[in-house]
Amino acid sequence: MSSSIALPGVLSSQWNYDVFLSFCGEDTRNAFIGYLYEALDRVGIKTYKDDVELRRGEEISPALLKAIEQSKISIVVFSENYASSTWCLDELLKILECKESKQQKVFPVFYKVEPSTVRQQKNSFKEALDKHENKFKDDAKVQKWKTALKQAADLSGFHLKIEENEPEFIKKIVLEVSSILPKRTCLHVAKYPVGYN
Repeated sequence: MSSSIALPGVLSSQWNYDVFLSFCGEDTRNAFIGYLYEALDRVGIKTYKDDVELRRGEEISPALLKAIEQSKISIVVFSENYASSTWCLDELLKILECKESKQQKVFPVFYKVEPSTVRQQKNSFKEALDKHENKFKDDAKVQKWKTALKQAADLSGFHLKIEENEPEFIKKIVLEVSSILPKRTCLHVAKYPVGYN
């Protein structure tokens, strides 16, 4: 049995990750995001996925901000409850900042929500943002989130419709991401090679 080891130097010093996944855990963590992460990992795409089930406080962690900065691509998975999370919205602000300052590639994924719902902040997105306005009394902050949602929704991405086949949909994302990353050069080695420490 053999496995593949990517040669060093695939990622430049600027990038520690190929992909950063931004998502709402309650909607997608245990299904879609898990499958997407596995599919990316299977083809050697180094992906950052926040595994913290319960985030504490309102502020996004410095480690998460650093992971975004050090990722070549961000995949933003918009789902029904994405806008209810201030963490997700702050991640999105940082992702779009890195798109401008570091030329990071950003792919929106519309997971069983219409792109127009995100772009125009309708339905669950409107309800969530209204709650944020009432809670924080900071209209400037909420306006930044609204602008970021519109900007991200205007980008070219992927739309999973309710009845669409998820495994096939994930394949499309992996193929697109793979096409814009440098080709990997791999060494194939036996599972227990002689003299390999």
